[in-house]
Amino acid sequence: MKNLTLNKSLLILSITLLSSISIAQEVDFSGEWRPLFHEDAPERGPGPHFGDFTALPINDEARMRGESYQPDRISVVTEYICRPHGADYSMRGLSYMRVQRETDPRSQQVVAFKTRMGWNNMERTIWLDGRAHPPAGTAHTFQGFSTGVWNGNILTITTTHLKESYHRRNGIPSSSERTFTEHWMLHDNYLTVVTVIDDPVFFTEPLVRTQDWVYDPSFRIDFFNCDYSEELPINPDNLVPNYLPGENPYLTEFAENYRLPMKGVSGGAETMYPEFRKNMGPLIGDAQFCSTEECD
Repeated sequence: MKNLTLNKSLLILSITLLSSISIAQEVDFSGEWRPLFHEDAPERGPGPHFGDFTALPINDEARMRGESYQPDRISVVTEYICRPHGADYSMRGLSYMRVQRETDPRSQQVVAFKTRMGWNNMERTIWLDGRAHPPAGTAHTFQGFSTGVWNGNILTITTTHLKESYHRRNGIPSSSERTFTEHWMLHDNYLTVVTVIDDPVFFTEPLVRTQDWVYDPSFRIDFFNCDYSEELPINPDNLVPNYLPGENPYLTEFAENYRLPMKGVSGGAETMYPEFRKNMGPLIGDAQFCSTEECD
């Protein structure tokens, strides 16, 4: 009987220790987070150049959408003026982020993290209670449906059911069929988020990017008031500003200003690898990019 009691005590102690280890691996991301912009700052801040599709594994359909994009549409088309970002893009934008942890009142287990972005009051729930994603036909939203699982002290999040949005703010679209995976990793006061976006409609392979945040308890996110007002002359015919194929006069500006090969700035998975340097086209000093005086 003594041995049985001892074995039960050891079993209870082992379960308690294992539970403590499991709980210790989970990280609390709660708090106010300020984005850092040491990666892709020009794109994420003031915005990308027209025709800059570099470092995106886009296909011909996405490229055509980007080449036909006219920036005035966000100023004259009501639906675009206060449109929120998709959940994948919101991690790349200018917004501060608030993370709140929700616990079950009885078990005290963490059931979800909730995020709030400063831009357009975007809120997302990341469920941690093991629930399944909705059926494919369920309504899509800009923030989608997110679930998370722990891999040690890394939180891996999968998001589905996203509305169509954009991968870059110069017309490169993102489809409603895309999904994205995030890996949240905490290092002291710094949060690194690795995102992997799969878009079978507009990408030929996944897009992998990282974003970094720093904990900033002094900041508070205010309510964002967006005013639906036309910023340009009234659009009586409710037309969506665009360029027809082959009629966009600004597509070469980015390449010309920075002396880059057009083949490279047009994007595509093949341009993202070192081997592309062997056939990326003319560079600085070639006739395609220099005046008569410079080339003589």
